[in-house]
Amino acid sequence: MISLDLSGLQLRLKQEDEKTLVFDPVRKKWVKLTPEEHVRQYLLQYMIQALHYPAALTAVERKITNGALTKRFDVVVYNRNHQPWLLAECKEPEIPISEDTLFQLLHYHRNIPCRYWLLTNGHQMFCADAGDIGNIRWMDGLPLYEL
Repeated sequence: MISLDLSGLQLRLKQEDEKTLVFDPVRKKWVKLTPEEHVRQYLLQYMIQALHYPAALTAVERKITNGALTKRFDVVVYNRNHQPWLLAECKEPEIPISEDTLFQLLHYHRNIPCRYWLLTNGHQMFCADAGDIGNIRWMDGLPLYEL
């Protein structure tokens, strides 16, 4: 399991119609602050501020279709060649990271093959290097962005 130091990261929040909204730096808009969105936003802040992942090469909550099913992935970071590089699945803090979470990520991976897989609920975080499908390696940190 990976431990991240999120101290010093701050989310931009505002109140509107008795709802708390958070500013998403990737989508460049205010979104409702749900427990899962809270996890996703801290992950994005860490990726962009601490690890210098480019926000311009990051996608959040985009639709993908697999047959008749339409789903939304949480986060995809693209490499400089605009190829999917890291796929992240975020859960709200009360939902433990489990095999079901991994299976959900793998379902998205069929349409968006990425070298790195990231699973988090804000308390638990796991990252795998899946560059060699026959030899998936769980990591003790997030990968540095490839320039």
